[in-house]
Amino acid sequence: MTHPALEITGLRAGYTGAPAVRDLDLTLQSGEILALLGPNGAGKTTALLALAGLLDRMAGEVRVAGQPMGSNRPRASAKAGVAFVPDDRALFRTLTVLENLKLAARTRAGVDSALDVFPRLRERLGVAAGMLSGGEQQMLAIGRALVQEPKVLLIDELSMGLAPVIVQSILPVLRSVADESGTAIILVEQHVQLALAIADHGLVLAHGAVALRGPASELIAHPEQVEAAYLGTAAA
Repeated sequence: MTHPALEITGLRAGYTGAPAVRDLDLTLQSGEILALLGPNGAGKTTALLALAGLLDRMAGEVRVAGQPMGSNRPRASAKAGVAFVPDDRALFRTLTVLENLKLAARTRAGVDSALDVFPRLRERLGVAAGMLSGGEQQMLAIGRALVQEPKVLLIDELSMGLAPVIVQSILPVLRSVADESGTAIILVEQHVQLALAIADHGLVLAHGAVALRGPASELIAHPEQVEAAYLGTAAA
């Protein structure tokens, strides 16, 4: 029996006893991309932190490839195949591109595979991460996650600090990664139409709850529904 790459049931997570995400249910198959959308403060980052094992879950279950994931156990989550790219990218800025990749890699083949995904990084292997452009840093952050050969890849605010043209060049690469490797991807992104264009599914959070979900193609076709969901006025 083939299990979904990711199953979330009744997820509640937050801070100091107050849930920022409530009763989130979600299933992603291998090779699928979910665009996780919503206004600032909607709970998107909280959801990713809980899935990555970096934040204690108040309730709910998470399974990766059928295996239950413990709460607030980042090493166990990583070992199970969950990789997280935070919005600040969390690179070792004084280390080179190659050193950053090697630190996270399971195998040398994983490094080579990540460099195949982002050929620009091959030209910058000896450059310190802190000296890269914003787009190159984002490529490195994603590449460092990919060398872990994840089953599930979580990316928070890919476009943070980047020009739209750079975002447009990176997003199709994620589509290729999902298609070719079978990695399931959850992408938090404020460029709604760009994210939905490469996604299979879209989900809008508002005030910690699901305001809208559906196939990405349908959400693209009905931008008024997405706009209403951002305002918390659309039915789930």
